[in-house]
Amino acid sequence: MTPAAIEAFFATLQAANPHPVTELEYTSVFELLTAVLLSAQATDVGVNKATRKLFPVANTPQKILDLGQEGLEGYIKTIGLYRSKAKHLMATCRILVERHGGEVPRTREALEALPGVGRKTANVVLNVAFGQPTMAVDTHIFRVSNRTGLAPGTTPLAVEQQLMKRVPPAYAVDSHHWLILLGRYVCQARKPLCHTCAVSAYCDFKPKTTG
Repeated sequence: MTPAAIEAFFATLQAANPHPVTELEYTSVFELLTAVLLSAQATDVGVNKATRKLFPVANTPQKILDLGQEGLEGYIKTIGLYRSKAKHLMATCRILVERHGGEVPRTREALEALPGVGRKTANVVLNVAFGQPTMAVDTHIFRVSNRTGLAPGTTPLAVEQQLMKRVPPAYAVDSHHWLILLGRYVCQARKPLCHTCAVSAYCDFKPKTTG
């Protein structure tokens, strides 16, 4: 994609959805961190279903610790890999209480030092909670970036680095939401819905699907 096409691509996405938000439900930075940690290899819908029961009971690191691992597992057992996620979340809560006064840290280094928090999770928290122009490359963003020619790369990190270079600064903070939503609902894995896509005119994918 040319710089002019990239500008038009994001201007169109912005016009259609000026204030995009994550589909994960949360009311605090800690709830967001928890939801993102639980969402690995799971759907946002599935995570929201579990956290709607969990958060009214335990929505701080100390309250999660008070539940104990078995108690926590009871709330999240509908989510894939729930045992290892419960273990990671408990360990993360312990670190937050002991080293960060129960608050979620605002730096990548401190976030990635938390059990179960990798680069992608840290990027989501930095972007959604703290408004930093980070790019959390999930399967949707990886696919869209390669298929459209926006930011080709063979690994999530390579795609992330390309996106950081190629997305115009004016769109940097919200671009990760637009790309996820585009991949989730339009530029789908099995067959992209080019005929309903608002930005198909700007992307390099050929041949376009017609329905």
